[in-house]
This record gives sequence, C-alpha cells and structure tokens, in this order.
Amino acid sequence: MLSTGLPQGAVPKLERPGPLRDRVYEALLELITTRALQPGQHLVESELAGHLGVSRQPVREALQRLNTEGWVDLRPAQGAFVHEPTEEEADQLLTVRTLLEAEAARLAAANAGSAGISALEALCAEGEQAVEADDVDAAVALNARFHTKIMDLAGNAVLAELAAQVDRRVRWYYTPVARRRGHQSWIEHRELIAAIAGRDEQRATQLMREHTEHTRRSYHARSRS
Repeated sequence: MLSTGLPQGAVPKLERPGPLRDRVYEALLELITTRALQPGQHLVESELAGHLGVSRQPVREALQRLNTEGWVDLRPAQGAFVHEPTEEEADQLLTVRTLLEAEAARLAAANAGSAGISALEALCAEGEQAVEADDVDAAVALNARFHTKIMDLAGNAVLAELAAQVDRRVRWYYTPVARRRGHQSWIEHRELIAAIAGRDEQRATQLMREHTEHTRRSYHARSRS
C-alpha cells in the first residue's frame, strides 16, 4: 500500500473511451465519495498516477477540477488534500436533500405503478441483506439506488436533475453513518414503500422528511462523538 492509503481493490478501473482527464476525475471522485480517500488525506500526484496507471498530467487536471467543485483543497506549498466538510456544509446539503426527496416521495405516491413498487421492494430486500452481512459499501450503494428509484418514479425530470447534483455529496455524508443507521434505515424504507404503494402522498412526504432528518442528525451526532 502506498502512502495515499488506498485499500487493496479500492481503485476503480478507468473506463474507455473518453478524455483521460475526465476518466481520472471520475475515478478520484468515486474514491472520495466512498471515503477510500478520507477527508483531510494528502493526495500525492505521483502516487495517484501510479495507482491509476496514468501520467501525472491528467491527475493534476482532475485535482484542479475537484478543487473547483469543492471536493479537494489545493494548499500553496503543501499540495492537494481531500476536503474536510464543515458542519454547516453538511447541514445545508442534507437540508436541501430533504426538500427534494420529500417532494419526490409525494410524486412517487401519486404516480408509481406496480412495477415501480416491486423494484423498490427488491432494492429494499438487497439493502437489508447488505446490512445483515455488515457490508457497508453495498448498503451505501443500495441506499443511493433506492432513493434514485423513488426520484425516477416521481416522474419529474427537473427534480431528478437537481437531485443528481447533490447525490454524490449525500453518499459522501451517508457513508460514515451507514452502519449507525443500520437496520432502522431499511425499516424506514419499508414504511416509505407502503405509503407509496398506498398512494398516500401526505404520509409518503412526511416519512421521507423524517427519514432524511434521521440521517442528518446521525451525521452530526457522529461528528460530535
């Protein structure tokens, strides 16, 4: 393991074709989002290039883009570091997420058909299995897919586009509390499915607000512990 501290198997394969700098950007963003690269971690261009099998130039370009987007901090004379989110940043992002997803839940309750409900139930079953197996990475990925499916069932393209813009940061904040949320998160998902299946727009909205609020509180509780 190199000093960048990437665990074995954590580095994603670079997909081809496409501009190399974009593929390196996506690979690094995935490593940051999943916390294979931890907040505050020093990012050494040469070592990242070695991990990814590329030259330093596309890594440098990717780090500059990540800096612009707030994922990486470039410090003069020190180098690049994974951004450490503040409590205020997390709170603002998770509050916006609540607004978007509560509306998505309402629209899903109004619009979802039997196939959509079945898809949510299948994702929920997979998520419960991941929690049972203590597979945090799988639980986080399935949680994201579950919420994305609700957004799809809402049938509002603009809402989905806005949600997609915050999705990766939501995963970033959810990953460290996934184990803490554990089974309870998927119990709440089951309740959401029931409300959506019952076309109860008001209950679906309220359940999603409570669900996302639990995640927000868990994140802050973790930060203080």
